Amino acid sequence: MKKKIYALLLLLFVLVIGGYYYAYYPAINIHKPSFWAGMVIVCLVLGAIFGINSIRYKFDRNKRIKNFGYLPFASKMFSVLAIILFLVAFIGNIIGSPLLRARKYASLLTVENKDFAADLEETEHITDLALMDTESARIFGNRKIGSLSEVVSQYEVERDYTQISIQKSPYKVSALKYASFFKWWNNRDKGIPGYVKVNPVNSNAEYVELAQGMKYVPSAYFNYNLMRHVQLRYPTKIISGYNFEIDDEGNPYYICPTVSARVGLFGGMDVNGIIICNPVDGSCSYYNINSIPSWVDNAYDGHLLCDKYNWFGTLSGGFINSVFGQKDCKQVTDDFGYKIIGDDVWIYTGVTSVNGDQSNIGFVMMNQRTSEAKYYKVSGAEEHSAMAAAEGEVQEKGYDAAFPSLINVGGVPTYIMVLKDDGGLVKMYAMVNVEQYNIVATASTQNEVFANYKKLLKTKGGNGQPDISTESRTDVIKVTDIQFINTEDGNMVYIKDENHNVYKQKFEDNEQLVRITVGDTIKISYEPSEDGINYLSSYEFVPAASSTSTGAP
Repeated sequence: MKKKIYALLLLLFVLVIGGYYYAYYPAINIHKPSFWAGMVIVCLVLGAIFGINSIRYKFDRNKRIKNFGYLPFASKMFSVLAIILFLVAFIGNIIGSPLLRARKYASLLTVENKDFAADLEETEHITDLALMDTESARIFGNRKIGSLSEVVSQYEVERDYTQISIQKSPYKVSALKYASFFKWWNNRDKGIPGYVKVNPVNSNAEYVELAQGMKYVPSAYFNYNLMRHVQLRYPTKIISGYNFEIDDEGNPYYICPTVSARVGLFGGMDVNGIIICNPVDGSCSYYNINSIPSWVDNAYDGHLLCDKYNWFGTLSGGFINSVFGQKDCKQVTDDFGYKIIGDDVWIYTGVTSVNGDQSNIGFVMMNQRTSEAKYYKVSGAEEHSAMAAAEGEVQEKGYDAAFPSLINVGGVPTYIMVLKDDGGLVKMYAMVNVEQYNIVATASTQNEVFANYKKLLKTKGGNGQPDISTESRTDVIKVTDIQFINTEDGNMVYIKDENHNVYKQKFEDNEQLVRITVGDTIKISYEPSEDGINYLSSYEFVPAASSTSTGAP
């Protein structure tokens, strides 16, 4: 009877451990603190069980059994083992702390100093820039799915959108998810039917329907749950989340980075590889970080890259210096944006002093596939100060600025961002000079804000800034129509020529436009636009006699 009870208790203990492992699927890895905590708890529980029974048999003569001595021995053995495991974990944690290994942390990221104007390609057009933030992508994605009645009744769009590059073009993608447990149960055999792809350049949202549904997804349950499925396939890997991506052919995959400690037992967690899971059939493949496929864009999470730069920026001079002297200590600002260079996705963020002032001392760009890092020494406004400057230009409208993108305009570091209304819709565009953030241009179109900004740089961009060459063109046209239209941005003047080309300018920028009438022949200077509505910079009449009349730009 006693043996049966022990067997049942042992079985119950194994079932509890197994149930916990299935429910939470922790990584079986010495670089995971929870692994050591679990081992210590198991040893303490076993030690307590043997200890309690040892006490019972010791004081109850009627229950003494042969070989009674193994009970106190087993109790002591598991208790000592628990203490040893705790001490190993504790010492391993101390050895890997920044206090003792500051320069090791700093060496986890190699940062190359670059010249901003020489390294970043000069921006000649801004109509092809990805300015949409994730919140706007959610709005457009939800609207697209909301128009598909057969989809919206069973599925929702995941909140997380992944920034990717497809053949050097930027996209934000997100998979659908099951709306509830019962909707998963009813649709588990066919899976998730598709995903949403949003173009952050033109705000076009597209629903892509798959030939076969995705069954292994984060919103599924039991063995079909993505993280449980991948972790049980690779029980010794420490998986730090997942990102939904598509390859160049549009096939869906989940990218699951794996990490390992590079300082001591637990410190300096860094990516050492990725697991690519096909959510349709559940097949998984592991790739070392140096051999991942070229179409994968998100091996390194942006927050991890920021942590690595902060280790580099604060601990290069040692731990004591990072706390007291803080000589040459710097850190990234509290947010980051994305930039597509070639076929890779880079994050960029400002770098400021550890004192936390409102200005940047430079910028850092880090590759999410390779962790390559480039530092540009450019002092000026940090991102949120630039956003506030742009919002101040249109404060009467109450628009909110999205996190800006960093571009090179004639060698001048420049923020460009969208201004959104309360509904999250893009209403205007703004450009802010990084080094002189009192130079702010706003407009309702990208071409117009670009022209306005370049004009401001010509008139206000002193202090040794280079002259900004424009793409202005000149032409002689005959006016066939002229209209004054009141818009949200004020009165706009639209001029049409005999070839049906249209030129526009704000009336408040040049009140001399009121002198133009239909039939006049004028010589104009303008910024060409892809949509055929060009931005007028200046004009002058072409006189019938020798005298001329000039309109102020």
